Amino acid sequence: MTAVMHTLEARFHDAVDQIDARAWDALRPDDNPFVSHAFLRLLETTGCIRPAWGWQAHHLGLYEQGALVAAAPLYLKGNSHGEFVFDWSWASAWERAGGEYYPKLLNAVPYSPVNGPRLLAAGAGPVRAARKQALASALVGEVDRLGLSSVHANFLLADDLPAFDDRWLARSDVQFHWHNRGYADFDDFLAALTHKKRKNIRQERAQVARSGLQIELRGGASLGAAEWRRVHALYEATFEAKGNHAALTEGFFLALGDALGDAVTVVLARHGDTIVAMALLIQSSTTLYGRYWGASVEVPGLHFELCYYRGIEHAIRHGLQCFEPGAQGEHKLARGFLPVRTQSRHYLAHPEFRRAVRDALAHEAASVDDYARELAAHSPYAHPAEASATP
Repeated sequence: MTAVMHTLEARFHDAVDQIDARAWDALRPDDNPFVSHAFLRLLETTGCIRPAWGWQAHHLGLYEQGALVAAAPLYLKGNSHGEFVFDWSWASAWERAGGEYYPKLLNAVPYSPVNGPRLLAAGAGPVRAARKQALASALVGEVDRLGLSSVHANFLLADDLPAFDDRWLARSDVQFHWHNRGYADFDDFLAALTHKKRKNIRQERAQVARSGLQIELRGGASLGAAEWRRVHALYEATFEAKGNHAALTEGFFLALGDALGDAVTVVLARHGDTIVAMALLIQSSTTLYGRYWGASVEVPGLHFELCYYRGIEHAIRHGLQCFEPGAQGEHKLARGFLPVRTQSRHYLAHPEFRRAVRDALAHEAASVDDYARELAAHSPYAHPAEASATP
């Protein structure tokens, strides 16, 4: 299906494999792994993206004289699972009013609440900006063409925000990120914290050390198939124990190390020869992302050790600037992670529905502002210069 827009042609693709991998990756402004062709393809080819689970690829490409000049990862969604920007109340309100909220369009990375580029465009300056605006306009046009309720762009970078005009509703939330201020090692990082927080972290790490578990960090490509199967089993069991759906398949884990190579690190805890806990980390050249955790044992402090402290050590060792450990979690504040704002944009097709949600978002924004201020007042760092989420 195509729609002509001036000199650009918009095409929608029901698989990322319909778009040339080199052409797609050439549009990325950085090496964010989650919008790489390889990562998106892996989700699709290993059964993580399927209509039965509410996901159908509908990727957008803009073409100029047959060449791909802009693109956006895009999905038709039959529910709101796996998004982490929660619009369940909007869906309920619209359906009570007699409307159909699903399917909707989603410009995001599945199952990944990580900040990153969402509007990929070649060129620089005004040319690049115009192509991003054309992508945003094409998203609106596709909602109207298909008669959908809405389209949502989640976890946006600041560079993408100007492309969304006043028809789009702005929404913000809070995550907790760690920032590297040139720490020499983990002890140097601890020295920047208040005495109480530093003492608590050392106590947590000592509990894990006394457990006798052996902990190692491994590059994803170095894990064998049996190890990856065990990592997936721990992930799956932990999700199911909490009543959540484990959407990533065993096939995804088995292929992840080869697909992303050095971008994947797995923190493993062993009891003897048995892997009893794991944390999966993915990185770019600047940022470490904590993704998934699983454990078959209960050891005090083990979650913090694998998911946070080993990640901080890894980031310091490799000179990474930021560590994003995942969505939500005020407990991260006491462990050196500071509140930062995330941004999303939402186009709702029906004007009255859009007005009602805009009013609701104004009240929500005030509450989020208050929450962010309250969190900032409880910084774990000893000196004000360290207490800002912006290094």
